Amino acid sequence: MKKVLITGMSGLVGGILRDHLQSRFELSALNRRNVPGVPCHTADIGDLDAIQSAFEGIDAVVHMAAFARPGETWDTILNDNIVGTYNVFEASRRAGVKRIVFASSGMAMAGWESVMPYKALSEGRYEDAPENWEKLTHQTAVWPRGLYGCSKVFGEVLGRHYADTTNLSILCLRMGGVVQEDKPSSPRQFAVYCSKADIAQIVERCLDAPADLKYDIFYALSDNRWGFRDLEHAREVIGYVPAGAAEDYRE
Repeated sequence: MKKVLITGMSGLVGGILRDHLQSRFELSALNRRNVPGVPCHTADIGDLDAIQSAFEGIDAVVHMAAFARPGETWDTILNDNIVGTYNVFEASRRAGVKRIVFASSGMAMAGWESVMPYKALSEGRYEDAPENWEKLTHQTAVWPRGLYGCSKVFGEVLGRHYADTTNLSILCLRMGGVVQEDKPSSPRQFAVYCSKADIAQIVERCLDAPADLKYDIFYALSDNRWGFRDLEHAREVIGYVPAGAAEDYRE
């Protein structure tokens, strides 16, 4: 079985991935606190020397660990999202890891929601939206929101650098709204919702993608009627076909 290290397994998405992937992959975790039932290396992701041994013998890394809670400050973003992401990439390179699936975020593009038609779509004002709209693709200029969004752009471009200069393959997922209730709970969620099953599917597709796919960016979303982030690229390149849709929960 392919050995897969998940950073941040104790988080919501990390737990979803554990449940979905453990039958196909030999999983381990890199976490600040212990994850019961899984081989777990506990360390601060901001300390490269402290985390290095977690990567030895690993085939692929799913990098989920990040500071993503309200109240972000430069210090927390710097350690967990900037230094931490560099450390994961560098530790992977040193250990001979073949692929990293990097959890980016739709927040790398959320600035677009300040202009039409994306503003109307994200606010649920569908009567103000055109019949058709141009989707944001992996080639659309980044427009991050907040220091968190900026840190995810950093991770994407750092991944580009590592994919170009090392043997690593790095696939970035601009994740949509994955929530514990597994259903949209706000107007914006009807545009950016991603079901638990769909986030698990797209990560698995990335782990199974051909070895010669060195670098790419995909949007991780369900098939949302009012979505404005592109899903065709992920469908064409890795065969991702979302099973869920936000409208399934429209009252």
